[in-house]
Amino acid sequence: MSAPTLPCRHRIGRGALTIALTTCLGAALANCSDEAKPAAGQSAASPAADARLARLAQRAADTGSLGVIVRVDSGGGKPVEIAKQAAWTKDDHSLAAGDQFRVGSNTKTLTATLVMQQVAQRKIRLDDTVEKWLPGLVRGGEHITVRMLLNHTSGLGDFLLTPQFLPSLTGQEQRTWKPEELLATTPGQDPATEPGEKYSYSNANYEALGLVLEKATGSSLAELIEQKITKPLGMKDSFLATDAAWPAGKRHATGYEPDAKRLKALLSKTVDLPEGVKFAGPERPGNNIDTTAIDPSWAWAAGGMVSTAQDWQRFLTALMSGRLLPEAQMKQIRTTVDAPEEGGAYGLGLMKMDTPCGTVWGHTGGLPGYSSEIYTDATGTRSVAVFTITNFGIKEKKAATTNKTLVDAATCHMLGKPQPSDSPTG
Repeated sequence: MSAPTLPCRHRIGRGALTIALTTCLGAALANCSDEAKPAAGQSAASPAADARLARLAQRAADTGSLGVIVRVDSGGGKPVEIAKQAAWTKDDHSLAAGDQFRVGSNTKTLTATLVMQQVAQRKIRLDDTVEKWLPGLVRGGEHITVRMLLNHTSGLGDFLLTPQFLPSLTGQEQRTWKPEELLATTPGQDPATEPGEKYSYSNANYEALGLVLEKATGSSLAELIEQKITKPLGMKDSFLATDAAWPAGKRHATGYEPDAKRLKALLSKTVDLPEGVKFAGPERPGNNIDTTAIDPSWAWAAGGMVSTAQDWQRFLTALMSGRLLPEAQMKQIRTTVDAPEEGGAYGLGLMKMDTPCGTVWGHTGGLPGYSSEIYTDATGTRSVAVFTITNFGIKEKKAATTNKTLVDAATCHMLGKPQPSDSPTG
């Protein structure tokens, strides 16, 4: 749901089309101080800054991102909302800032929050072994703790690019996977890593956590999400997907991925894809495939949430401002391990990223046709969301650089700092 990271990042390495794939906010360029002030005569929240952000969004859409939603909430006044797209995509759908979107591995932050609520109630302990909760389901579970699942130090590999799962990921096979089946297909890391030894992103960790939650509470994951998160926070456009269907009467973004030839060219240097691997869906201009109807239900606790920019910012700011967890658990989720795959550090379901304008907290997400980055400042006062209607497609160099320039600019806008240069950075 990021590593093969689809639902959750933008890179394809071992763990995320490990849910998210091509270029996360990334190992930041030259850091600005958190205390940096806008230059004299420049207001990061000025109409000129808003117009510049819109210009960067259109540039990203036209150079491979295909369509982007940007929403910046600076904690006061009206949020900036932008939706831009490549001209040909308007024949399928006119993108709007409030469209529902598959947020992929951002779901991990929500799952971690639910786990930490149970930790606060002493129903789950971070040092509990996986074997205690899921006997016989996770290889080596007697040596893996709940904490290790949360911060991706379990030593588990990822099921995403295994031969058994790849047809489902690309939509070529219509199959409903149970979390237990996905855990059974999860390989060990290569080379093998002992539990607790180092960070390595894996969606299998959060599939296991979803099962731990259900066993500890006696409720389904969907029920817990509604009862503990979406209903209390008024997130009316957010839900856990159980199939490929989109709600009737609601707007949703159309997603795209490269066709077989482009996909092979993009990923040949990072992963050995079998011949003929391609996404299922209608062919579209520019050697693209409409992936909107691919079933994401397998992602579940690792990346199955559908939401909007506004809804997810509401969740993330509530979490980071201390509204969802006691102080002790907030300290625990902010305790990080080095995460070189992400270009930052990883806590318990949270990424800590150093950007050109300061440190932010949040997560990334990726599923076929959908990539997202959502962050807040340290206090949960300010937030930013950047949604992109392709995931593998922004692995192309030009698309990746223009998309990163947009994310950096939107993040600086959120933090109230002068935005970086318009020129894409590598």
